[in-house]
Amino acid sequence: MNLDLTNKTALVCGASQGLGAAVASELALLGAHVVVLARNEEKLRRVVQSLDISLRQQHSYIVADTAHPDQLAAQIASLLTKTRQVHILVNNTGGPPAGPLLNTSADELETAFRSQLSAAHTLVQLLVPGMKEAGYGRIVNITSTSVKQPIGGLGISNTVRAAVANWAKTLSNELGPFGITVNNVLPGSTRTDRLDYLFEKQAASANSTIDIIMQQAVAQIPAGRLGEPEELAAAVAFLCSPAAAYINGINLPVDGGKLSGL
Repeated sequence: MNLDLTNKTALVCGASQGLGAAVASELALLGAHVVVLARNEEKLRRVVQSLDISLRQQHSYIVADTAHPDQLAAQIASLLTKTRQVHILVNNTGGPPAGPLLNTSADELETAFRSQLSAAHTLVQLLVPGMKEAGYGRIVNITSTSVKQPIGGLGISNTVRAAVANWAKTLSNELGPFGITVNNVLPGSTRTDRLDYLFEKQAASANSTIDIIMQQAVAQIPAGRLGEPEELAAAVAFLCSPAAAYINGINLPVDGGKLSGL
């Protein structure tokens, strides 16, 4: 199986911690030069220092906020003056606030669409020309199992993630002929700061404790446990590899079997 990403450059968004940092680590282990992107420079530096360099990979970081696509575009344009081609793009952005959809303002929806969808679209438009030139491209979007089954209390996320999934499927059809794949990875309950936040919200709403909420969540997962960031990262890394060249336009749940549908 060819998992070799030597001489490939990967841009991983939301990579200062959690799922994004785990993905960056996995791609580096497969030989890629990794550019990590997020808002927190200190955390980004620590991530870069932790990445594997046994194959003489050269890693770097970009301090950027996906909530501002125009500024993001300028920073990526600057990156492309130094790195001619980015072969791998991993779109990953922190989830929007929890709460009922009916209580959500139009401004909150627009903010989420800008951060989740507009930013991803901006990055694709900038990076795809280089992927076409290289004859190799992998675009992986870390979204949510809500793409297949909406999650109660996550009105904004359910709405925006579904839009990202349909955007990605459309792109997969357009880019497939150029050796570029577009896929979505759907994390379930995975040990991250985001999950801690959601458990805290649920505990407060139910007048319960975080431990009880966690036990209830685990009871719904056939695997009988929460996922680890490294497990999600392994799925992303495989989709970025040469071995996954014929996998295109899919939604891949990594949720321990929790989803009730196919």
